Amino acid sequence: MHKRFVNHCTIALTIIPDGPILIKSGKEGADPTKPDMEFVETYHAEGRSIYLPGSSLKGAIRAHAERIVRTVGKERRDVNNSNLLWANDPLNDKYDYLKDKSASEIYKLSCFTDRMFGNTSIASRVRIEDAYPDNSQPLKIEERNGVAIDRVFGSVAVGPFNYQVCTAGEFNTKIHLKNFSLAQLGLIGLVLRDLNDGWFGLGFAKSRGLGTVQVNLNSAVVQYPGCEVRDRQICTLGGQQQWSHTTLLGAGEFLSAQEAADYGFPKPDRQETPVAAETMPLGFGVQLRWTGNGEAGVSDLFTRAVKSWSHLLQGGAAA
Repeated sequence: MHKRFVNHCTIALTIIPDGPILIKSGKEGADPTKPDMEFVETYHAEGRSIYLPGSSLKGAIRAHAERIVRTVGKERRDVNNSNLLWANDPLNDKYDYLKDKSASEIYKLSCFTDRMFGNTSIASRVRIEDAYPDNSQPLKIEERNGVAIDRVFGSVAVGPFNYQVCTAGEFNTKIHLKNFSLAQLGLIGLVLRDLNDGWFGLGFAKSRGLGTVQVNLNSAVVQYPGCEVRDRQICTLGGQQQWSHTTLLGAGEFLSAQEAADYGFPKPDRQETPVAAETMPLGFGVQLRWTGNGEAGVSDLFTRAVKSWSHLLQGGAAA
């Protein structure tokens, strides 16, 4: 499936600290005037600035996606039911069951979250960009003090120490999802909803009040690079398939029945939307665009994708 591009989704979002957040740099500098724990920094917009690494965002998003799947499914594979929704422990799974298997068998045997975020045998179909600060919204960075308490004696075990936090500002990033089923897109929507609601946080000391953020969904674009718009229809180039120009399509729609069965993609996998398809830049390919959070905004896209997620939980084909 990674040798072809059948659909692609780009979600632009803004992460706003809803209190102090800290993603540590992982090492202490030699400057004694700086705090013991520094925010990770990089060069951006001709200056040095803090940022939210895409790897940190992806780790938090994957971990919560796994929690959701385990909650509604299982944590182990059922050899008697290949369509059972499950999420493994990627840090401890040795993936012995994937050895000496074909590409389609590896994908089909992998758990739902591994199919999205990858494992030792298949690449990730989710890519998250670093979140850089919006220059129009000044950052507020401050230092705080803390101590580590001895759990036996109740006295100070380590400290006092100081750490750097960001309490205000905005960070812009994008999430890219390629060759996705609508259920996979729906799961991303649920994770972002929960992040905005404070069900989980980002970075250091989440259990001590840090890491809560708000998530603003700015825009989303779903693209079908191998299609064209003709007579209010989305048509495959050189093919016979066609759909209404207001259709949201999962990857299974572009596969033959045999390919979908081999990989375990649901077919059919589509939802009707209020958004009409248009031609992609340079006049090649088709895209549907959602903007903002209104009735026809990004939330509408996720609402329709979650319908496919719900269908999967009710016994639909795996994705």
